[in-house]
Amino acid sequence: MSNKPRLFVIAAPSGAGKTTLVHALTRKHPELRFSISYTTRKKRRTEADGVDYLFVDEPDFFKLREEGALLESAEVFDNHYGTSRKQVEQHLAEGHSVILEIDWQGAQQVRKSMPECVTIFIMPPSVEELERRLRNRRTDSDEVIARRLRDALSDMSHWDEFDYVIINDDLDEAVADIEAVLAGTGDSSATSHVALRRAITRILG
Repeated sequence: MSNKPRLFVIAAPSGAGKTTLVHALTRKHPELRFSISYTTRKKRRTEADGVDYLFVDEPDFFKLREEGALLESAEVFDNHYGTSRKQVEQHLAEGHSVILEIDWQGAQQVRKSMPECVTIFIMPPSVEELERRLRNRRTDSDEVIARRLRDALSDMSHWDEFDYVIINDDLDEAVADIEAVLAGTGDSSATSHVALRRAITRILG
């Protein structure tokens, strides 16, 4: 890991395994700080307030946004998500690198606010595998899965806006690839890398 505290922004389409990767990464590196996002969506059975998300209602969310308390915000699947500016700045000031797990819209906003951030996009190994992962969740109807898949393909078209792309085919390998980026040695995952660009072209067909 780099000694200088950095802000790392990780984005991915739904079903690419972003949350699993981030949890594996922060377990291995407790010195990293994970920024907990605000959200207006309902809490799932397996989630805890203040651990997975900061759950707020829409009026409170809009108030935070109007006050400039959010580093970024986005609407995803009819719910609002946002990152606490204060939380990120505090972690960095205390000497900890920070991981933000957000979508590509949020990544664009963070890049404008904090251009020194490092952005990483997580890509599934194939569209077929992405659909399989979405179906294996067994939480959504066919109609919702179809919508998530359409939105995921749209999200994936923004991969070239990021500094690095990690193809999440094998969890351990993907974690190692992110660790290399965090350490400043992830050249093979750089968006400009020719072999990586070919692989992404194959995934997107």
